This record gives sequence, C-alpha cells and structure tokens, in this order.
Amino acid sequence: MNGPDEARSQALEAMRDRAIEQVLPAVATFGWTTRALAAVGWSDAEARSCFPGGAVEMIEAFCARADRRMEAAAPGLPAELRTGERLRALVAARLADHRTHRPAARRAFAVLGLPANRGAAARTLFATADAAWGAVGDRSTDMNWYTKRATLAGIYGATLLVWLGTDDPDDERALAFFDRRVATTARLGRLRRRIQTGLSLERWTRPS
Repeated sequence: MNGPDEARSQALEAMRDRAIEQVLPAVATFGWTTRALAAVGWSDAEARSCFPGGAVEMIEAFCARADRRMEAAAPGLPAELRTGERLRALVAARLADHRTHRPAARRAFAVLGLPANRGAAARTLFATADAAWGAVGDRSTDMNWYTKRATLAGIYGATLLVWLGTDDPDDERALAFFDRRVATTARLGRLRRRIQTGLSLERWTRPS
C-alpha cells in the first residue's frame, strides 16, 4: 500500500472507531442503523460516507475495533504464559470488552447470524482468530497458518454463542466451554496424528 492510500485507510479506520465508540450506547435502542448514529449526532450523509455498506459494515467495524483492542492487551500478558494460555487470555479480554456493551454485541451477532450475512460472519471470526494468533507471535506459514486460524475461529465462534446466552459477570461459563473445546480439539489432533502414523506404517509394513 502506498503512502496516500495508507493515510486514507488510517483516516477511515479512525473515523469508524470514533463512530463505533459513540454509537454503542444507542445501538441497544436503535440497533445497528443510521438512526443510532443520528441519535449521537451524526448526519445521514456522514453515516453513509463512513459506512456505505450499512449495518453489516458497521458491525464489521465494531469487530475490527475489538480485534485491535484485543491485540493491544497482548503486551501486558505475563511473559511466562504458554501460547495456549496467551490465546485464552486474549479471548477472555475480547469477551470482557464485549461485556461492557453486551446489548450492542448481542444485536451485532444476531445480524451476522442471518443467512445473508454468513460471509461477513466468517470474515469477522477468521479476522479475530488471525489477530489473536498474530498477537501471540505466531509465524507459521502455508497450511499450518490456515489450520490454526480456522480451528481457533471455530472454537471462538462456538464460545461466543455460549457467551451470548449467558449473563455471567466474569464470563466463567463461556471460558469453561472454550477450555473444553480446546481440550477436545487437542485430543482429536493427537488421535488424527496417531491414525496417520499408523496408516503410514501399515503401508510400509504390509506384505507384498
């Protein structure tokens, strides 16, 4: 990206962050709409200029802002934490951030849950997983890069559904679910590797 394009992108990002910060309290009443932005002082022209894609674009900006806030929490994590523990801490930070505006978060994910918005839902989940892995220093490449992010996106998406159905002040049930899904995924991964190893050995030891 060249200089002018990058500057425009950063300016738009800053404007959207400001809009999201201001509109969150109004979303509980008006939903993710230009009416919510109007309620906090944005003109219709300003709202459409900032979010030409409407509600879905507002929600994607909301999720992207949450991703950056999650990334900003990474440097403050204890250095002795292992990678899995750091990922869990970032997921906990992400849920805690949503908790401060739970009605807006619930409305956001209700919109993303509509069949027409499956693409946007997948993009936001994958972006969150990518941000989390990047924040813990992952430098994997090729298929390993994609597998890690797809796996975490699936686990986080399921955890988010649990979180949306609870009102825990500390997100305990959602995080316990996250832990169980991670443990199950790890066991399945080990089983898959053993099966693959067994099939490989069988191929080489099978009598001709």
